Amino acid sequence: MSVPQVKRKIMDPKILIFMLLVCCSSVFNVGAQSYQGKWKLLKRSIGVSAMHMALLPNEKIVTFDRSEFGPSNITLPQGKCIKEDSKSSDCYAHSVEFDPATRAVRPLTILSDTWCSSGAFSIDGTLVQSGVVRYFKPCMDCDWEEDQNGLLSPRWYASNQVLPDGKIIVVGGRYQFTYEFIPKLSGSDRILYKLPFLKETRNSALVPNNLYPFLHLSTDENLFVFANDRGILLDYINNKVVRSYPVMPGGVPRNYPSTGSSVLLPLKLFSTTDSDNNTSTPDAEVLICGWTAPDSNEKANVGVFVPASKSCGRLIITAASPEWEMEEMPINRVMGDMIMLPTGDILIINGAAKGTAGWGVARDPVLNPVLYRPDPRNSDESSRFEVLAPSLIPRLYHSTAHLLSDGRVLVGGSNPNINYNFSALYPTELSLEAFYPPYFTKTKPRPSIVAVNPGLKIGFKQKISLEFTLEGSVILSDLFVTMMASSFTTHSIAMNQRLLVLAFNNKVKKTSSGNYLVEGYAPETAALAPPGYYQLFLVHEAIPSKGKWIQIKQF
Repeated sequence: MSVPQVKRKIMDPKILIFMLLVCCSSVFNVGAQSYQGKWKLLKRSIGVSAMHMALLPNEKIVTFDRSEFGPSNITLPQGKCIKEDSKSSDCYAHSVEFDPATRAVRPLTILSDTWCSSGAFSIDGTLVQSGVVRYFKPCMDCDWEEDQNGLLSPRWYASNQVLPDGKIIVVGGRYQFTYEFIPKLSGSDRILYKLPFLKETRNSALVPNNLYPFLHLSTDENLFVFANDRGILLDYINNKVVRSYPVMPGGVPRNYPSTGSSVLLPLKLFSTTDSDNNTSTPDAEVLICGWTAPDSNEKANVGVFVPASKSCGRLIITAASPEWEMEEMPINRVMGDMIMLPTGDILIINGAAKGTAGWGVARDPVLNPVLYRPDPRNSDESSRFEVLAPSLIPRLYHSTAHLLSDGRVLVGGSNPNINYNFSALYPTELSLEAFYPPYFTKTKPRPSIVAVNPGLKIGFKQKISLEFTLEGSVILSDLFVTMMASSFTTHSIAMNQRLLVLAFNNKVKKTSSGNYLVEGYAPETAALAPPGYYQLFLVHEAIPSKGKWIQIKQF
């Protein structure tokens, strides 16, 4: 069956650049300075708009949008059309696998709608996607497998987090004031657990401002849940709120559709001695940036676009008396993605300066990413933020970003239109581009991991060593090792995003081959590092190596 492709109207580049930089976007101080970082277009069209995105342990990207968007720009292989009813079939792909190394695209088959859903990874590296539960294994010819009975309640706009036992908790969703677990292995997994906090933080049924709640696993095994303007600490096993945190200053919503973003700042593990694997449990600190007014969505629907905020807040959720520490981004932003870099810095990217999340309700795309340094190298606190080089492509509602193992950040999506529309004010975007953070432009040498011992499967508390190469001498004070959890990104949230700075000693050895060797320990507990796949990086003078995939679990 031959299916016609949707034709995309290509605008003259000079007109596009003029429109972006002058008329309808926010570029920070154009011409005033030379920005760090650079952009590269990887693929003009992957056939679908990258609304959801995940990097598999085999280095392939899986991305998908809603299947109700109508025709995409890529068809399924011959004979794989999905029969919708007795008279019609859908022969368009709504999900693809993308290989960043070769830029090859493989269409994938989705049998039911993905809508605005969530996801996380199982211990074996399988992508588990939830709305309806789907599984995607990291193998050469794998495709989506669906489990229509995987959830007790349908959940759109929910959030996921991997837990210390490897299960995935799914929290909230539209009209869902509960949580549950994937997979359903025991009787306790087949229960809907009520969470009144989700109803208490809803502004209204029409504009909840508490969807896609921010979830972070605390170092004490409890779950931090943030919705609207406040957070709680949830003992999800006993279905008990064990702590309520102060309302974030301003009393304004930070969640969908007044969409901000959140990260758990790096967990720094330090050995108590150089000779053992005893580490002190680090504090867990959360960063939340961006928001817009509670009525911004309603006003935008009648043509009034409220400016987004510059506001950010940090909260140490394990502190005895936690208080918010507030600061401001250099640029107003709503719908920004916060992507943790291997160095421990955070990239704030995508989004708009006015409006809110939703169909056609945002204006002034923010083209400049911002780098946030949780621990600036000098005493000037303003140096926590740095404005970086702008893109030429607006990334608004339904855009995504994801860290790649080579240190680049993959950026895609943006479709603030109900269907695929290439002539709208902000057209449906099918492209993928890569942002190169400032560490790519530095003249210092980049380290390279040669080997991980005893291997790529690692147990908790296990002693490990990294053999690496580096041109020139090693500066011990500027050397550390990080471990990044597999994540799933959509709607300005990187679910399960988690970076650990590992406990390595302050000695570097030379091997017989002339390489360098450092030794340290894997995290002590699954509360620090839930089991599964991680990217291992060695950072020297703020420049990371390419990531090496490892699997951590209880052996």
